[in-house]
Amino acid sequence: MLGCMRVLIIGASGYLGGELRRRARAAGHEVVGTAWSSRRDDLSRLDVRDRAAVDRFVGAVAPEVVVNAAYVQSDWATTAVGPVNVATVCAARAVRFVHVSSDAVFIGGDREVYDETCAPAPSTPYGAAKAAAEVGVAAAHASALIVRTSWILGDGRSPFESFVRALAGGAAGALFDDDVRSPVHVGDLAAALVASCASGAAGVLHVAGPESLSRYELGRLVAERDGLDPGTLPKAAKASVTGSAGAIVRLDSAKAAGVLAVRLRGAREFLRKR
Repeated sequence: MLGCMRVLIIGASGYLGGELRRRARAAGHEVVGTAWSSRRDDLSRLDVRDRAAVDRFVGAVAPEVVVNAAYVQSDWATTAVGPVNVATVCAARAVRFVHVSSDAVFIGGDREVYDETCAPAPSTPYGAAKAAAEVGVAAAHASALIVRTSWILGDGRSPFESFVRALAGGAAGALFDDDVRSPVHVGDLAAALVASCASGAAGVLHVAGPESLSRYELGRLVAERDGLDPGTLPKAAKASVTGSAGAIVRLDSAKAAGVLAVRLRGAREFLRKR
């Protein structure tokens, strides 16, 4: 591990970005965070869709590492173009770049597990935007690290955990029992990203939990941890609600364990009732 670095976190107001910011500071790094839609005095405003603005900001901050955790599911420019803008600026300024991607780049169901050699084949607009960002980042910055991850939760503050508590309280909605991923604790993912800042890893790296669960199975674990009745949680097939079938995408994160030396816990462990 290198000593103190200046780390720029783009998307620091988000769920992952906030935890990443805390972890990086705890590790002794000097941290600068940005946001776009959120107005906070402790974060600088930056629009990643504006390459000139990104260049000016990176030039002023002079970071040694930039981590991009920003995205907007419904906005192609932010999710697909923004990371390429940041990668291009970082490459020109010889700054390390770590980009957070998603298992949404895979259609799911066509293989048992997906490792880093699997070619993206997205089935949703969001997945297509994430896949396009990966291609653009790799082309713009030869030594960039692209970290693919999965469902992020685990400390009680995630949108998914809030949704489960609402369902248990009688709110409308359902948990899909045919949509399967490899959930990861937000703290484990943030720790891995902090470790990646000082590593020489480049290319694509999968960082997700070792267990695969459906949204419904995951929701039951959250309910049990929080002392709620899992039997109150409604379940449904994704196609019956959204019109599109659920996907089974199990990420193989074995490589990350060796590269980053960070233990990634399974959901049954980190959601265990205390």
